[in-house]
Amino acid sequence: MAWILAFVFAALLAGPSGAEDVEVDVELLLAVDVSRSMTPAELEIQRRGYAEALRSDEVISALQGGLLGRVALSYVEWAGAGAQRIVVDWTLIEDRAGAEAFAAKLDTQFNPALRRTSITGAIAFGRESLNGNAFAGLRRVIDISGDGPNNQGGLVTLARDRAVAEGIVINGLPLMTVEVPRSRWHLDDLDIYYRTCVIGGPGSFVIPVTSWADFAQAVRRKLVLELVGTSPAPTPRPVQYRPGPNDARDCQIGEKIWERNRGIWGTP
Repeated sequence: MAWILAFVFAALLAGPSGAEDVEVDVELLLAVDVSRSMTPAELEIQRRGYAEALRSDEVISALQGGLLGRVALSYVEWAGAGAQRIVVDWTLIEDRAGAEAFAAKLDTQFNPALRRTSITGAIAFGRESLNGNAFAGLRRVIDISGDGPNNQGGLVTLARDRAVAEGIVINGLPLMTVEVPRSRWHLDDLDIYYRTCVIGGPGSFVIPVTSWADFAQAVRRKLVLELVGTSPAPTPRPVQYRPGPNDARDCQIGEKIWERNRGIWGTP
């Protein structure tokens, strides 16, 4: 009994859990692919696209239109299982000045791409970041953009399910911008892979990008939907699963593609 009383007394002294956290409408972590398959030009398009979207009237209106009128935002670039770098850490945004200051940080520098593709690692990093920041959001969202399936770090479905079980929504922005003939690394129907294996939680959605010219517009639309807490209307898409070794419904297809082609880069 004495140890129980001591525990209760210590808890009272510590105060309510999360009392110092700043309440926001949404905690949104933007997790952006910078793996080796991304060219320097594509890396720049991504940063510029997010910066442009954050400066848009639509996004400013959305971030101020919630119950509290403020959001917490972080921008992270990711590649392999242990390769995540914080470009802009968690930031409270309440007005246009805050959004433009965040966007300005995205315009400063563009780092070289990293190797491998671990959506698993990106989700795990995002979940820990959301759990450890100084904000308490009415909603918590991880936004994953990438141009290929997971190929490192363990099953992506396990990482997704763990995050969703903690009340985190995962949305997807699959980059399906094939400018050259399909390589041996390419996965057709990446959007189907994202829908099947990556996204999760109430109202989660996928917005495919099929042309880099449409990237900024897609990001702007995605941010507005995430900030206001709605999902896009479903877009009819004829599904024609291609027979053969690369089935987009297989949540381990990225690992299988890597195993088949791992000798190309001279890496184990």
